Amino acid sequence: MLSRDLVWALDPVTWAREALGFDPDAWQAGVLRSDADRQLLLCSRQSGKSTIAALAGLHLALYRPGSLVLLLSPSLRQSSELFRKVATFYGRSQQPVGPEAESTLRLELVSGSRIVSLPGTEQTVRGFSGVDLLIVDEASRVDDALYYAVRPMLAVSNGRLVAMSTPWGKRGFFFHEHSEGAADWHRVMITAEQCPRISPEFLAQERAGLPEAWYRQEYECAFNETEDSVFSYELVMGAVASAVRPLFGGKQ
Repeated sequence: MLSRDLVWALDPVTWAREALGFDPDAWQAGVLRSDADRQLLLCSRQSGKSTIAALAGLHLALYRPGSLVLLLSPSLRQSSELFRKVATFYGRSQQPVGPEAESTLRLELVSGSRIVSLPGTEQTVRGFSGVDLLIVDEASRVDDALYYAVRPMLAVSNGRLVAMSTPWGKRGFFFHEHSEGAADWHRVMITAEQCPRISPEFLAQERAGLPEAWYRQEYECAFNETEDSVFSYELVMGAVASAVRPLFGGKQ
């Protein structure tokens, strides 16, 4: 029993398979086993990104006493849906660590670990510190101000950040981190065709029934131009030259 628990603590994939009866896809196993401090998951709808994030958060809380895991989404309803996945897995986990307190928005374990759902407003998320894992769901739709407000929560703890989403136009921090962000991001992109649970027949129906731009966004992970854009993102960025001095406000 002790050796089994040690294996589960060291390998979240084996834990997911043996304790929960959940067999991750290859990319999901890679996410669970990654030691990257920053992970960016660009995934199609229904590909399993929320499921794997819930597993990552629960495994950390169970096997690292005193851990703090925060679940952040554009709205509290979305955060609570992600937490529901956490709670479901916890119920199936044989509960190696018992609950201290449990509600629809948070789970506190007797080990001192906590998993907390947060509302999606910058004014109401401040106050947390020492965060070990910050999961940002539907990250392309999270306001930049909220993203910038939660990043300092990882400063002292050197905690991990997982941002996951389908695209939502060429705007916001999620797009910029994916296209221009630092090299320390571990980037994963999974289209619907790469998900074994989404059939080619279903995708054919969706392609026929949806506008092309919408289909490419939801299922092919395409960052489309925003509808109110006069110039494309590539055209604007191509016109920017760092060697040219600004007419106003720059050093002469």
